[in-house]
Amino acid sequence: MNEDADRGRPIEDLDSWTIEHLEAFAAAQDGEELEQVRVVAQSHVYWSDEPRPARLRWAKLSLRASERLHGDGPWDHARMVSQAFALRTWVIEHLGSDEDPDWNPEVLAADTLAALTVDPQHARTISAGWRDLPIEQIGELRRQKNITAHLDRLVNILEAGPAKDRLVIWVEVRQRLP
Repeated sequence: MNEDADRGRPIEDLDSWTIEHLEAFAAAQDGEELEQVRVVAQSHVYWSDEPRPARLRWAKLSLRASERLHGDGPWDHARMVSQAFALRTWVIEHLGSDEDPDWNPEVLAADTLAALTVDPQHARTISAGWRDLPIEQIGELRRQKNITAHLDRLVNILEAGPAKDRLVIWVEVRQRLP
């Protein structure tokens, strides 16, 4: 059988594998299969009736698969963090927060602020004429928009403070980004 011909094809019944089997499989992968692992693990978090600890384990598997999947480019990084931020926000909203940094809203707020590479006031200013910007700058603004997709939900969870104040500004700026 030609292995190259099989690349990119979905692995059958991956969604029926145990978490132990899927964790072992993911540990041995470094390519497209990790995206399948990420999606299957994430679906277990969202749709399963398993207890909270099991769902958190699935969420960790999804996050780790995504971390190993992405490339070094800015779009790959933005995709990875936006997916991670969305999953982490959902877990905090629906399964609750705890001391684990992945499920702590304050840590998520700090991680979000660290991932943003543009000052919000600058982003707001240049977004007004975004159609006239060089394609690279438009791409940077799009990445900021993708990275902040979870903010409207996260700010509702956060305690009052400087991080929340900064993210509230981004919620407003995000609406103006291309």
